[in-house]
Amino acid sequence: MITMTISLDSIDKIKQFVNTISNYPYDFDLASGRYIVDAKSIMGIFSLDLSEPITLNIHTSEKEDELRDALSPYLI
Repeated sequence: MITMTISLDSIDKIKQFVNTISNYPYDFDLASGRYIVDAKSIMGIFSLDLSEPITLNIHTSEKEDELRDALSPYLI
């Protein structure tokens, strides 16, 4: 599993984030406090506290550099 801290502070950023990760077959989870949601679900993302950084968990051990590059606009 790969863990990153990200920020999703606008509606456009959320839409772009979901479009980016939808290109990968892995499972992505977002954790904020005690809540965990599917990161590919826009509705799930909006249920989180987006004013704080969010933990992104990617369930794979492959292509970490490629994923980090693709997700660089969202990384903190």
